[in-house]
Amino acid sequence: MKKFAIAAVAIALFSAPSFADSKPAEDEAGKIKQTLTDWGCTGGTFEKETEASSYFEADDVKCKDGNQYDVKLDGSFKVISITRD
Repeated sequence: MKKFAIAAVAIALFSAPSFADSKPAEDEAGKIKQTLTDWGCTGGTFEKETEASSYFEADDVKCKDGNQYDVKLDGSFKVISITRD
C-alpha cells in the first residue's frame, strides 16, 4: 500500500506541470485584448497554455451579441475557436 501511495504522489507531481496553464505576459495580454476588441468582445480571464501548443485562452469573454464565450487563440493571436458558454 505504501509503494502505491508513493507512486501516486510521484505521478501527480511529475504530470502536473504538463497540464498547468500560466498567466500571459503583459504584452501578450495586450495583444489578446486587441484581438478580442477587433471581434467586438471585452473582458474575460486570460491564460497561456504551457504545453508545446503555445495557445492562449480567454475565458468568459462578453461579446457585442450579449453572449459569453471562451476564445482560443494561436501563438500569433489569431482566433482559432470560439465556444459559447
